[in-house]
Amino acid sequence: MENLFAVSRELVSRVDITYVRDKHQEIDWDSRLIAILGSRGTGKTTLMLQHIRLHDNTPQTLYVTADDFYFTTHRLEDFAHSFMLQGGKHLYIDEIHKYKGWSAEIKNIYDKMPDLHVVYSGSSILELEKGGADLSRRKLEYVLPGLSFREYLNISQGWNLPRYTLDEIVSGKVDFPYSTARPLPLFSNYLREGYYPFFREGNYHIRLSGVIKQIVEDDIPKFAEIEIASIQKLKKLLYVLAQSVPFKPNYSKLERDLGISRNTLPQYMLYLEKAGLIRLLREKAAGIKLLEKIEKVYLSNPNEAYALSETVPDIGTIRETIFLAWMHVGHFVSSSTVSDFEVDGMTFEVGGRNKSKKQLATLPVDKSFVVKDDVEYVYQNSIPLWMFGFVY
Repeated sequence: MENLFAVSRELVSRVDITYVRDKHQEIDWDSRLIAILGSRGTGKTTLMLQHIRLHDNTPQTLYVTADDFYFTTHRLEDFAHSFMLQGGKHLYIDEIHKYKGWSAEIKNIYDKMPDLHVVYSGSSILELEKGGADLSRRKLEYVLPGLSFREYLNISQGWNLPRYTLDEIVSGKVDFPYSTARPLPLFSNYLREGYYPFFREGNYHIRLSGVIKQIVEDDIPKFAEIEIASIQKLKKLLYVLAQSVPFKPNYSKLERDLGISRNTLPQYMLYLEKAGLIRLLREKAAGIKLLEKIEKVYLSNPNEAYALSETVPDIGTIRETIFLAWMHVGHFVSSSTVSDFEVDGMTFEVGGRNKSKKQLATLPVDKSFVVKDDVEYVYQNSIPLWMFGFVY
């Protein structure tokens, strides 16, 4: 255990605390059991280490990764008990999905060690959801998305720009330091390589390709318990989707082209969605159902499009992809019969600077908006696309 303490202290001392994401303030760190979820690369480890350095950096605090060699011969529950007997109060466990049977042992830790506060995270939402059923009444769960445009600006430019509600954004209340910089060149950079915090480390698309590969070849197969041959089909499915998004599902065609059975395809799509690689835009349902069938399939963010596409991605696709990625955080999004998206009862048509308002002519003015790329300012019901990147 002494080595685990040494590694923990080293990692905490080296973590950068120049910028701490707003999600940190949303978390109730006093809770006895906290789950921080999210896809790979969104910064969960950094968030935990930052909190330790800023608030819990004492001998009573320990950060470990569940895939450490120590846990190949030691049970997590026994380790937590020993830590508690030595005066431990705060235990942070990363990559918890890599520890077999983690859910049952975390439950036992919670029930048997009431003085021990546990924060756990994992890169695979799939395994966490599969294993976390017994913890539903015990844990507080938080999801860490990729960087918004606002967060990207604050990190890359050293600014402190505030976030705005969706109502404030469509009302044109977003303030930008125009005298210092122009938003459009920065937005263009963000669309290519700014959604993940590791944009500061260089070789961005190589790193992103590695993240995607690990999700498809390791995370999903472990969750779904699929064979090597199925992994290749899953990779091929993601590749096909990347070349054709936004994609309206045609399972018969995919079945013929990929050799994946019609019964298996929807499950594969769900795996890719839960792993944070794609987003499924569904129709708004009537009656007791919240959502109907899948209307379109998108990649989860535009950076993926640049990493996976053989050619320069279609700008129209990029616009819709990032709008959906932002609105997906904290809002109810569905397809619309008259435009691209419906968000919390408002209708949005996404396009370039010359996008017409014709499709929205019959809709209430205060509930329908044209979202335009390549413009800097609000004009009537036309809102710059980049402004929606201030929603979180």
